[in-house]
Amino acid sequence: MAARGVRWRRPRGRTEQLAAVLVVAAAVWMAARTAVVAVQAALAGWPWVAAAATALAGYGLWRAGRTVRRRRRHTAAMVRLRLSLVELDAMDDRRFEYALRDLLVRDGWAARQVGRAGDQGADVIADCARYGRLVVQAKHTRVGGRVGSSVMYQLNGTAGPVHRADAAVVVTNGAVTRDAKAWAERHGIAWVDRERLQQWAQGGVALDELVRLPPHRSRSLGRRGVGAVYPL
Repeated sequence: MAARGVRWRRPRGRTEQLAAVLVVAAAVWMAARTAVVAVQAALAGWPWVAAAATALAGYGLWRAGRTVRRRRRHTAAMVRLRLSLVELDAMDDRRFEYALRDLLVRDGWAARQVGRAGDQGADVIADCARYGRLVVQAKHTRVGGRVGSSVMYQLNGTAGPVHRADAAVVVTNGAVTRDAKAWAERHGIAWVDRERLQQWAQGGVALDELVRLPPHRSRSLGRRGVGAVYPL
């Protein structure tokens, strides 16, 4: 059988009324006493609470300051970044891509390494307000290696339609064939060969200056390719 709930009723008679008053008074006294004890405890312990709050705030300021200092050091280091051809030649493909990303960051781009299987021609993607989005195809080769026209074909076919790029550039530590250069110039693909890479990485010349990259408002993206014209 289910238990019956408690049913309250009004006190009957003077005795029950007096008992009810005493119960209410006891409850009020206990609540007041508890509040007084809580206030006294807070007053007694406030220096510790204040000290803990101060320490916590100080730690937060220290962490924030350390983050700012670290970012400043990183920015300063990026501004001074120089990489020799010997260093670049010694890298593997992935490290070469990260090196190109860092060089773009040095030049003021917001760049990220994206190269992986199925990257559809993009190893680094960079953005900036003046030049829009840039897609970089990195070709790390053995010394004396050559990049041919097929690389230009691939990048031209994916930079605009797939990556929404305003510009595209092939960067290699080797050479670019004459045919590849001619095709790239006709179709608006920039290129950086070994000689230009040395100027960029070791000499500190900005990429946009090196390839004379025009502002993105002067270019139009075509569905079949980048559609830019570079005065290389």
